[in-house]
Amino acid sequence: MLIPLILSGGSGTRLWPLSRELYPKQLLPLVGPRTMLQDTAARVAGLANLAAPIVVCNESHRFMVAEQLRVGGTPPQAIILEPVGRNTAPAVAVAALVAMERARAGATQADQDPLLLVLPADHVIRDVAAFQAAVGAGRAAAEAGSLVTFGIVPDRAETGYGYIRRRNGDAAGRAGDRARGAAAYPVQEFVEKPDAGTAQKYVESGEYYWNSGMFLFRAGTYLAELERHVPVMLTACRAAVAGAAQDLDFTRLPVGEFSACPSDSIDYAVMERTDKAVVVPLDAGWSDVGSWSALQDALPRDEAGNVTTGDVLVEDTSGCYLHSTSRLVGAVGLRDHVVVETRDAVLVAPRHRVQDVKRLVARLKEQGRYETALHREVFRPWGSYDSIDNGERFQVKRLIVKPGAAMSLQMHHHRAEHWIVVSGTARITRGDDTFLLGENESTYIPLGTRHRIENPGKVTLEIIEVQSGSYLGEDDIVRFEDVYGREGTTK
Repeated sequence: MLIPLILSGGSGTRLWPLSRELYPKQLLPLVGPRTMLQDTAARVAGLANLAAPIVVCNESHRFMVAEQLRVGGTPPQAIILEPVGRNTAPAVAVAALVAMERARAGATQADQDPLLLVLPADHVIRDVAAFQAAVGAGRAAAEAGSLVTFGIVPDRAETGYGYIRRRNGDAAGRAGDRARGAAAYPVQEFVEKPDAGTAQKYVESGEYYWNSGMFLFRAGTYLAELERHVPVMLTACRAAVAGAAQDLDFTRLPVGEFSACPSDSIDYAVMERTDKAVVVPLDAGWSDVGSWSALQDALPRDEAGNVTTGDVLVEDTSGCYLHSTSRLVGAVGLRDHVVVETRDAVLVAPRHRVQDVKRLVARLKEQGRYETALHREVFRPWGSYDSIDNGERFQVKRLIVKPGAAMSLQMHHHRAEHWIVVSGTARITRGDDTFLLGENESTYIPLGTRHRIENPGKVTLEIIEVQSGSYLGEDDIVRFEDVYGREGTTK
């Protein structure tokens, strides 16, 4: 049994302002109509003896992850929620423990130690057939007890990636990889990100690959190697899984036990120490989309070398990435720049400086700006809200409620609300009354009154909400009932 293990943590700050802490790049449709998470889940379809995926993600992303996988047609067997980030080695360990528990509960003897295909949720792979062939090449080695990593066949000297050196490589290795197809080679060493001269030597040698961060191994093999090299990490992960609680479709790890786990990557904790590592070359149009320039390189360009998304108009402009979310973006005489417009922020940067976007995000965090975490449009399990306007003692929002969805039964201490239905039908709870509102109908919710909005229909419900009061923050919410298990929270 092969279980895709999708790692969907991280915030993708280098792709700000599109990617933000509560709406990161893996949940965005950056290279096509599907999100990167949906693409990751879809590219394993067709592999032999495939089980439903396991996903490890941030608690704040749980509803978006679940909904995107449902819409994409690949519902997971488990979504494991990390209360704090502890890097990839513990994330894979808790998933391996959960996978083995589930396999032993319902599988045959032969399937009680499943294969895990570890996939970051934010990679682009253009040639899915080549990717699946590489997985096939690594499968026999993984079944025999090896820890397989996938090395990207480099097409340039790149200083932004770590490298994997295969044993017994030769100068003809690159051509051989492409001519013979994928095979598994013993790993000689993992090396850190090199300088430009060293990277060029690596590429010319034919022995080195970019470290992709994708792996394939038996769950039991990984756990045994983790126990051998970092036993304290495995002990903490076992305690976290033992204390985990089911919350709707989510597996919640306890904060105390998981926080006690050391933070480390798979590479440092296991792969660089084990004698079981093998590398399978992968030449499949891979990118980790680690910056705006990397995203530009992963997308088709026009005759002037531009990549444009949304409402963009250019004149005498070349080599640029231009993204519009909500309004017209015009560029005249621009060369090799990135321009990204969202509803509440605009980024302008030379292509060769896009790695420094993270420094801009750090400054925004120091200033306590919300734009590092949230978009103006905020997604909730029931739909979304967009803050259209605000001022002294008032705020206007556009609420979108999905068919069949319901907000929590709640109240506010500091604000009253007026609701106007723009489209669809709303079932309103206001105090002890429950009633329907149709298009162009409205109601008023006095301060301190329990209330709820539900969409009983089959079309999207749109409401304009006008808030008024002395305090309009999102933390002024007292939840009494919630179908999404958020009682007592403000999220």
